[in-house]
Amino acid sequence: MTAASELRPVIVGAGPAGVRAAQTLVAHGLRPVVIDEASRAGGQIYRRPPAGLAQRSVRTLYGFESKRADAVHAAFDALQGRIDHHSDSLVWNAQDHRLDVMHNPTRSNRRVPYSHLIVATGATDRVLPVPGWTLPGVYTLGGAQVALKFQGCAIGQRVVFMGTGPLLYLVAYQYAKAGVKVAAVLDTARLADQLAATPALLTQPTVFAKGVYYVGWLRAHGVPLHSGVRPLRVLGDDRQSRVTGVAWQDGSEERTLACDAIGFGYALRSETQLADLLGCRFDYAPLHRAHLPVRDAAGRSSVEGVYLAGDGAGIMGADAAEWAGERAALALLADNGVAVDTARAAELERRLHKLVGFRQGLERAFPVPQDWAAHAPDDLVVCRCENVTAGTLRQAVATTGADELNRLKALSRVGMGRCQGRMCGVAAAEILAHATQKPLQQIGRLRGQAPIKPIPIRLVQAPEGSGA
Repeated sequence: MTAASELRPVIVGAGPAGVRAAQTLVAHGLRPVVIDEASRAGGQIYRRPPAGLAQRSVRTLYGFESKRADAVHAAFDALQGRIDHHSDSLVWNAQDHRLDVMHNPTRSNRRVPYSHLIVATGATDRVLPVPGWTLPGVYTLGGAQVALKFQGCAIGQRVVFMGTGPLLYLVAYQYAKAGVKVAAVLDTARLADQLAATPALLTQPTVFAKGVYYVGWLRAHGVPLHSGVRPLRVLGDDRQSRVTGVAWQDGSEERTLACDAIGFGYALRSETQLADLLGCRFDYAPLHRAHLPVRDAAGRSSVEGVYLAGDGAGIMGADAAEWAGERAALALLADNGVAVDTARAAELERRLHKLVGFRQGLERAFPVPQDWAAHAPDDLVVCRCENVTAGTLRQAVATTGADELNRLKALSRVGMGRCQGRMCGVAAAEILAHATQKPLQQIGRLRGQAPIKPIPIRLVQAPEGSGA
């Protein structure tokens, strides 16, 4: 146990989980360090535009979530002077109770010590590629949303959104509301999936109603919605090297549609690389179709002094992230002898547990396509960093007997590029599981390595303890 006066807690991430964790620590007399890649707090869901950009109203930016966004932003703004906020800063390595942090604008590196750590690294898109996905004009759903929220621009003038998950309809709605022509929404999930999931989704009636509203609004405004489809390929112009359309399978019929941009993704996946570098134990989580760091109901990881909160430890949504951030901070405080409100802690755990049924309903409503790997052609580029195709992966399995993901990585170079498998890891795992006819949980996961995200080969070392 560390004396309260000696605590030097660090929070990685300033989304809903990180903000509430910082607020809780400050309320108990601590001064945490908050490190975030963005220039302003809010995370992906409540991402704030640059201070100098012409401002759109909060209601326009966040829609139904404007009050929550306002509350999160206001809570963090009120902490200024009582926290050490390192913005525009990427945590790319962790060892010996220190974080390697790159300040993006200056490309300088510093080492930040911590006594305790709250990891609130959030989520990113789950990518299952389709032929042509490397053409200019193809974005992930999250990338398309960042362009609209952060930069005030669209990814194209006639856009198709495809994949599955609640984010699919939310981003399509946000684009259409912004005046962009949404040519179609292509959902791999079937209407029958959503109907079967309705009882579970109704456990959170307000959230369910928002989803129904987005779909209804899109239909009412003439946006074609197709369900139960299978994306086939992105069409491109060889002369312009850009998206010109998309082809998909609708029942027994192949259909095409002209567009100049595509946003795609299959729900979200947790950013777990930092937890991996910290030595946290992982287990396979069937609900999330992924290996995730293990945590208890309060957010404690398997590593003493390391706490996990928000979507970085399992996709549960923004509300759950706020509650989990506060709960993890209360656990940190209690573990170090600081008196906390135990009734509040129990209430937060109750709220988080109640959301599990709703999350199961989402997985039923928007399942990841189980047959994606079977339909992926051999010439499909899976790892764009190293130009590794599905055929290369299958050949490595056939000729070497590789049946574990890191072994496949060593033999094929999948996941060895700049993104360290953050984009291709999911697809590579699906192909390996299909090729070996093994359950996904048995083929392992790509081990995290530094740097977590791309950094320059040459970094300027900042003085010890210096800020951004």
